[in-house]
Amino acid sequence: MALAESQNPLRVHRIPQSRYIDAVRWLSPVSPSDRFAAIAYFDADTNSPSIEIAYVDPNPQSSSPTLTPQSSWTSPSRISSLKTAHSTPQPLLAAATFSGSLHILASDLINGGVMESEATVSELGFHSGPVSAVDLREGGTECVSVGEDGRVNLVSFVGDSSKLSYRRIFDANGLVGYTAVKWASPSEFATGGYGFGIQWWDQRTAGGPVLQFKGNWCQGKTSGIVHSIDIHPSRKHTCLAGGSSGTVFAWDRRAAQQPIVLSGAGTGEAPNSLLSESEVWEVQYDRYTRRSNISNISSTRILPVMICSEDGILAVIEQGEEPLELLAEPCAINSFDIDQQNPSNVICSLEWESLAILTRS
Repeated sequence: MALAESQNPLRVHRIPQSRYIDAVRWLSPVSPSDRFAAIAYFDADTNSPSIEIAYVDPNPQSSSPTLTPQSSWTSPSRISSLKTAHSTPQPLLAAATFSGSLHILASDLINGGVMESEATVSELGFHSGPVSAVDLREGGTECVSVGEDGRVNLVSFVGDSSKLSYRRIFDANGLVGYTAVKWASPSEFATGGYGFGIQWWDQRTAGGPVLQFKGNWCQGKTSGIVHSIDIHPSRKHTCLAGGSSGTVFAWDRRAAQQPIVLSGAGTGEAPNSLLSESEVWEVQYDRYTRRSNISNISSTRILPVMICSEDGILAVIEQGEEPLELLAEPCAINSFDIDQQNPSNVICSLEWESLAILTRS
């Protein structure tokens, strides 16, 4: 495995926190020099969950960058999934909880990051148990939620109402559980769950998923779980997934049931790079590309991928290349986010109650 420092300058700043961090997301900046982050905290001493908007010191040369809290929102339950829609000056946040509720929040970054609850859905029947994952549709007023209860809900928020409206797209009655979800278009999204399975949904088609990928390829190991999904806006036919046993793979919907294994055990026919042996908690396409590599990315090649794992690895995987390790921590890296406006900036949460901010150049 290659180390990032050996190829490109990499600045890493670790910022201790006083609470456990469940998730972290960049917010769209209102100016090139400003950086804001949304952080989901859990205080185990007081059993109090919250989401905080923090201003991130924009000085990349600072030896000890700081986070300045701007506003805070107290959640009724611990945050199970946090997603943002990249809009300005009031980016939206979708916060799902372990008690089965969903909350839409808005943060006014011009006026100090003031955060307000826009709408909530918490009634019985929305989800039975925790909401596993939620995703906001960019530029729209909808989000989709999934749970291990097998329910897939489409949530709409319009006007000034404090209550969200939702409709159930599918209910597997607990026979199938969903653990990840990602929008692909205004009408399509993908879900992931047990057995390394992925489902493709189209709202224009009634009933269940229109296409499914059955993960029975990993040396007979069908008990794995897909923890995270990403779909690149310019290549919506390819779904990226990360899950158990260090498995990272891509599913090209044009290639039926043949996965493109980027890391993990693979099909058993040939060894694959084993970047991590534990759970891959999150995957994202890495839009940061060095100039020397731009011409080498073909239309059929899987774009670079960033992952974080339970065994403390933050790394970039490129198909057919040696993985590039950015961080190797003595604790789990639970979540990360790449700044869409400036992909050289990455923020991630460490299990030992701290944040890490990376700047690539």
